[in-house]
Amino acid sequence: MDFERVLDKCGSFGRYQLILLILYGYTNILSSMHYFSQTIISFTPAHSCVPPQDLYPSGSNVSIQSCSFIDLRDQNEYLCNQWDYELESGYTSITTEMNWICEDGYKLAVGQSFFFVGSVLGTIFFGYLADRIGRLPACILTTLTGALGDFLTSFVSSLPWFSITRFISGLSTDTQYMLMYILVFEYLSPKRRTFGLNIVLACFYSVGLMISPWIAIWVGTWRRYLWAASLPALGVLLYPCLLFESAEWLLTKGKFEKATQTLKRIAKINGRQVDESVFDEFIKHYREKMNSQQESSDTFMGMLRTPRLRKFTIILFLKSAIITVAFDIISRNMEGVGTSPFKLFSYTGVVYLPAGFTIILFQNIIGRKGMACATLLGGAITTAVTGYMVATLDPANHALVLALMVGLGRYGVVLAYDAEAQYAAEIIPTSVRGRGLSNIHVVGYACGFCSSYIIFLGTIFKPLPSIFISILLFIGAALCLTLPETLRKKLPQTLADGEVFGVGEKWYFFPCFHRKTEAPVEEAIEPKKY
Repeated sequence: MDFERVLDKCGSFGRYQLILLILYGYTNILSSMHYFSQTIISFTPAHSCVPPQDLYPSGSNVSIQSCSFIDLRDQNEYLCNQWDYELESGYTSITTEMNWICEDGYKLAVGQSFFFVGSVLGTIFFGYLADRIGRLPACILTTLTGALGDFLTSFVSSLPWFSITRFISGLSTDTQYMLMYILVFEYLSPKRRTFGLNIVLACFYSVGLMISPWIAIWVGTWRRYLWAASLPALGVLLYPCLLFESAEWLLTKGKFEKATQTLKRIAKINGRQVDESVFDEFIKHYREKMNSQQESSDTFMGMLRTPRLRKFTIILFLKSAIITVAFDIISRNMEGVGTSPFKLFSYTGVVYLPAGFTIILFQNIIGRKGMACATLLGGAITTAVTGYMVATLDPANHALVLALMVGLGRYGVVLAYDAEAQYAAEIIPTSVRGRGLSNIHVVGYACGFCSSYIIFLGTIFKPLPSIFISILLFIGAALCLTLPETLRKKLPQTLADGEVFGVGEKWYFFPCFHRKTEAPVEEAIEPKKY
């Protein structure tokens, strides 16, 4: 008797799963506040130069710019070392406190980029730790590590220390959410996974995004905001009192008795009575399976040895890099469009909910390739139009239109991010899926290192980040056309299957425009644990 059948008898959607979903929601709030602390602490308000008062009392005989002033007497331009900021409700960001603007604007980009360096190493380290000590303790450790990085950042006063603490904070970027995702995935009924993993994610993640700017305004400074964002992470210390370790992980480690005890406790919480013979058969099944199981000879590097799989792998790497960079930049680039960046960031955070519903409604109709391509193409067009509007329209007179375009761009990139996760999981063969997804995540976050510098281009010419990202998204949409469709197909199990998967399929094949084939149907796979 396998795990799924025993879990069904113990309850795969009962009181324990309700507790699990609530804590999953709490983790998503922590995760969103943690990831976008990058944005909240670095908002740069409108500013103007303040000339030296001893030379220019009350600003006489000068023409004031944002980064310099011109002495009208000799017509010489002088760089500024003091500024007047138009603070949002009195909120002081790190850029206003440390004057990281104009010639020193690069300092913010450098410091923030170390966040993504940390995310690459953290994904590798905590992913490995989860396989060694378990999902639950690794989830707690990664969450506390990210919170520690945010907390330490609140005390820095120089670029080197800011870079170091942002690196520590970035260590938990991906695993904080993913390890909790795994626990939900493994203990939730397959019929309820779409709701549990997508709707709960969308609702609670958007809550974290929408409340963050108002918390920042309420506490008044970026340092206090980091305290407010990091201290709730201490709540994960209660998780061992409410949650159990992954029973499937315990089985892979040969801890059959402990896995059985875990399932018995879940059955008790769910009010189920399960006969002892069920657990005896369960243990016998996995003992025999472990004794007879032979380790697969497939490795991730094997995906680079054959022509078609090598092409798929490189394309998935490129798409991950494009989507990660676009997601970060579009989510953070909220300034200079005529609306308070705090309000714009908060209000556009609601797009996560309709994005989740859109994926659920259309993914199985137009297909994985069609969804991935359409979302990237739509995002590219929206971002390009937004860049054009920023360059040609006066933000003061067209703030509402620009805000709507920013919201549409954010909606499109969230859709692309969600569609990419499932599409990649289905293309990569089962035998290397866990390692493959892990490596794709690492490549994506490694390229996220560039996002702070791309945003910095906006200080040279405001539409430049939008232009750059729209080009990347167009390239991503074109790359999707070279990948095979996975909807209603038997997914590849081995590298050999992957090499012949989709052979003969035209680049313009989309299931919504063709009759259903007679190919064996395999249920869509959720993002795999690693």
